[in-house]
Amino acid sequence: MRALVVHAAKDLRADDWQDEAPGPGQVLVRTAAGGICGSDLHYYHHGGFGTVRLKEPMVLGHEVSGRVAELGAGVTGLAPGDLVAINPSRPCGACRYCREGTPNHCMDMRFYGSAMPFPHIQGAFREALVVDAAQCVKAEGITAGEAAMAEPLSVALHAIRRAGPLLGKRVLVTGCGPIGVLTVLAARRAGAAEIVATDIEDQPLTHAMTAGADRAVNVMKEADALAGYGADKGHFDLLCEASGAQAALVAGIGALRPRGVVVQLGLGGDMTLPMMQVTAKELELRGSFRFHEEFPLAVEMIAKGLIDVKPLITHTIGFDDAVKAFELAGDRSRVMKAQIAFN
Repeated sequence: MRALVVHAAKDLRADDWQDEAPGPGQVLVRTAAGGICGSDLHYYHHGGFGTVRLKEPMVLGHEVSGRVAELGAGVTGLAPGDLVAINPSRPCGACRYCREGTPNHCMDMRFYGSAMPFPHIQGAFREALVVDAAQCVKAEGITAGEAAMAEPLSVALHAIRRAGPLLGKRVLVTGCGPIGVLTVLAARRAGAAEIVATDIEDQPLTHAMTAGADRAVNVMKEADALAGYGADKGHFDLLCEASGAQAALVAGIGALRPRGVVVQLGLGGDMTLPMMQVTAKELELRGSFRFHEEFPLAVEMIAKGLIDVKPLITHTIGFDDAVKAFELAGDRSRVMKAQIAFN
């Protein structure tokens, strides 16, 4: 079989990869769809991000779905032909954080397509993949593309869980890439009364409005657009910062009301906080990193039509044109979510 392997920045190849057979408790899945994530783009364009750098060739990808092809011994509840969303979060289950109920902080996490450890954790952009049966969530009644969106939706759901109850709250979402727009959808489903979204491009903001935002602001064109929300000590109860940009974080904090909450889910490197505002307003800063138990819920919400991810899938490109897919995926003026069709 073949896999999409990044060897260095701008060096992505469809390499031959070893076929695998499922062992006890495992499943062989023929990959159907794979979404290109921001981290995949960092590896492709820059060879990594921050201090995380490629030290060896690595298969990319962690947003995938596929069809069950073969069951290992002892597997129940699945059958050949089933469409499944594959949870890329594979905690060890034995470290202190797993035992404490925070498996997303596992000390031995094997998250697909990650160069954080060495040897790197190989990704899921392969024509076939052996996975633990527990990673498979049946995705009946939806498309392979929708099923592959369960992973980014899980990120947004985890962020909203970190935020706490949202019924009747006013929410600001900064950064309207796929995660930001999915956060808009999740916040609305959680009962937010008002949602304002910001970005530096018009196209992502169009998607944010389609997703249910009450107002969308291009802060490149309206640099002071959030200033009015700072009156009377602030307007918003919650800031979901999904861009990873310091300017967005600072502007968002200025628009928060006293005792508001900041959920930082964008990964853009270290940022400087306006600590006087954080202190004087008694703000709470909460990080949000990956997900775990939200994954089956994401599949269920998509399948029930509670969150519609279809409008976010703007481009689907065949496996043989993977380099074109990666080049296209980086164009935020045209693309929201680019997916690779494997078969």
